[in-house]
Amino acid sequence: MTQPPNQPPQPPNQPPQGGFGAPQPPAQPPQMPPAPQGPPPATPPGAPGYGYPQQPPAQPGYGYPQQAPGQPGPYNQQPGPYNQQPGPYGGYPTQPQYPGAPTPPGGGGGGIGGFFKGKPGVVVGAAVAALLVIGGGTYLAVSGGDDEKDDKQNVSKSDDPKPTGSVSVDQGDGSGDGRQTDDDLNAGRKPGEAKVLFLTKNDVDLPRNGADVFGPWVVGDTVVKGMYKEVVGYSATDGKKKWSLPLGAEICSAPAQTSADGKIVVGVKDGLTEKSKCLNLQMIDLKTGKAGWKKPIPKASGAFSSLSDFTLSISGNTLAAGGSGNSYGFSMADGKQLFKGPSEGCKPFAFAGGPKLIAAASCPTSDYNKPKQQLSEVDPATGKPKWTFNAPVGWEIDKVYSASPLVISLTQREPKKWSIVALKDNGTVRSQIDGGKDKFQPRCGGSFVVFGQNLEGCTGVAADASTFYMSTEPARAGGANEVVAFNLDTGKPKWRSPAGGDTSMTPLGMQDGSVLVYKEASYDKGGAVATIAPTGGAPKVLLQHPASTAEIENSFYSAKMVYADGRFFIASGRVSASNDAEEKETKTLMAFGK
Repeated sequence: MTQPPNQPPQPPNQPPQGGFGAPQPPAQPPQMPPAPQGPPPATPPGAPGYGYPQQPPAQPGYGYPQQAPGQPGPYNQQPGPYNQQPGPYGGYPTQPQYPGAPTPPGGGGGGIGGFFKGKPGVVVGAAVAALLVIGGGTYLAVSGGDDEKDDKQNVSKSDDPKPTGSVSVDQGDGSGDGRQTDDDLNAGRKPGEAKVLFLTKNDVDLPRNGADVFGPWVVGDTVVKGMYKEVVGYSATDGKKKWSLPLGAEICSAPAQTSADGKIVVGVKDGLTEKSKCLNLQMIDLKTGKAGWKKPIPKASGAFSSLSDFTLSISGNTLAAGGSGNSYGFSMADGKQLFKGPSEGCKPFAFAGGPKLIAAASCPTSDYNKPKQQLSEVDPATGKPKWTFNAPVGWEIDKVYSASPLVISLTQREPKKWSIVALKDNGTVRSQIDGGKDKFQPRCGGSFVVFGQNLEGCTGVAADASTFYMSTEPARAGGANEVVAFNLDTGKPKWRSPAGGDTSMTPLGMQDGSVLVYKEASYDKGGAVATIAPTGGAPKVLLQHPASTAEIENSFYSAKMVYADGRFFIASGRVSASNDAEEKETKTLMAFGK
C-alpha cells in the first residue's frame, strides 16, 4: 500500500499565510545543537499523572532495540550517554516512552495510538483489521461473536442517559449495597499503617477483549471512573456506589482532568459496530452523576479524516477536541462550538489542558520523513494562538509534561531520538533537560487512538515554577530508583532523592510546594504516598499502606493513581479476563486513608 502523506496534499514547503496555527518565525534560537539519539523505550508500566493515572514496577522496554553508538550531531556536539546524542537544544535526557510503543505485560499507559503515528499506511491496515495491542498481547477484533452478542445485550435504548436507581446502586443514604470490600483487609494492619478504605471488584459484563478504564477522578467525597458503556461514582470513604450513568455506547475518550466545578465531557462512540467512531460528546456532572448536554463532533472531510479518533482536554470553560487534521473547541457550560481549527495549513491534532490550553499542530511538508510540527498556546475562547513554537524539522511533539511551566517531549523517528524542552511563557526555548547518564521513565497513558495522540496524562514527572522533576528507571525490575530535580533555566540537575530500599517511586504532581510521589508496593511490602521537599532530601511518608494487602495493591494492571484529601486511590487501567467468572473477580479500585 502506498503511504499517504501525513497531511492532505499541499504545495511543497508552502504553508499558507496567517490563520490559526500558521507557521511563524522560529521561536527558538537559530543555532540549534543536535538531538538525543536512541529509542526511548517502549511504554513502561506506568501511566498518567496526578489526578489521572498510573503504574506498577518498571519492566524492560519492548519493541525498540537499542541502537549502535551515536555519532556527533549536525552541530558537532558529542553524542550523549547510552549511545544518544544531545537534543536539539543541548542536553542528554535518556529513554522515556517512545510515542506509543506496545506496552509490555503489566505495563500501562501510552496506548498504541502513537505507535501508528507517522505511519499512515500502517494505520490504514490497522484500522481495517481493528488490530489492538493491549499490554504485551495482541488481539484481533473481528465482527460477530461475543462482542456482537454483548453489544445487543448491553445497549441502552435511551439517548438521554440518566443515573440508574437499581437495587445495586447506593443512593447515598448509607443503606445501599454498593460496597464490595472485605472487612478482613484491615485485620493484619500494623500500628502506623493506613487503613484500607475499600476494595471493589468488576461488576460489568465486558466484551471478550475487555475494556479500558477512564479516570479515576475525585470530586469532593466522590471518586469516579468510566468503563465500557457507563460512568460510576463511588463514595470516597467506603466505596459504596453512589450513582451509575449508562451511556448506551462505549466510552472512547476522556480528559485527564475535570473542570473546576467537577464536570467532565467524555467521548462516546456513535454506534455499536466496529465502524463506529468516537464522535459523540456527553457532559456529566461528577458530583451528582447527572448527564448534561450531548452533541456530536462535526464530521470532517478529507482523505483520512474518517480514521481520526478525537482526544479531549479541558481548560477553563473550554473542552478542546483534537484529531487528525480537525480540531474544535466547545463550551463546557452548554456545548456550544467556540472555535474550529483551520481547514488547511498547520492543523492542530491534539491539545493539553489545565491552566493553559496548548495545541500541537502538524504542518504540510514535501518530505514524509521530515515532519513539521508546531506548538501554540491558544485562547480557550477563540482558538487563536498567542504564540507559536516551531519544532525543528524532523521532530515531532510527543507529550506535554507540564502546561505551566511548559515542559514538552520531542521525538525524532529516524534515527530515533528524544528530547525534553522547557519553554518560556512566550514560547521561546528556556532550556533543554540534561539527563546525564541516567535513564528515565515518564509513564504516559491513553486509549487506542487511530491517527490521534494524547498529549497529556503523564506520570513520573512533575514541575513547579523553577524546577522539573523526573524519576529514573531502576537498574533492575523491582529495584530502587531516584527522583532527579532539574533547573528549568539551565536544564541541569539540582539534586537527587533516592527512594531507598527495594522500591521505586513515581512523581504524581506537586502538593503544597513539595513533590508528591508514590512508592510502589511489592509482593510483601505495601506502597506509600510521600513528599519530597523542593530542596531535596529523603521522601517524607504521608500514608504507609499495609504490608498485609501489598499483594493486592501490587496486582493492579496498568495502575492509575490519585491522591486527594488524604486518601490514595489506585485503579486498574484496563479490565480483561479469560472468562466471565474471572472477570467478576477482577479487582478494579482500592483506596487507603487514615
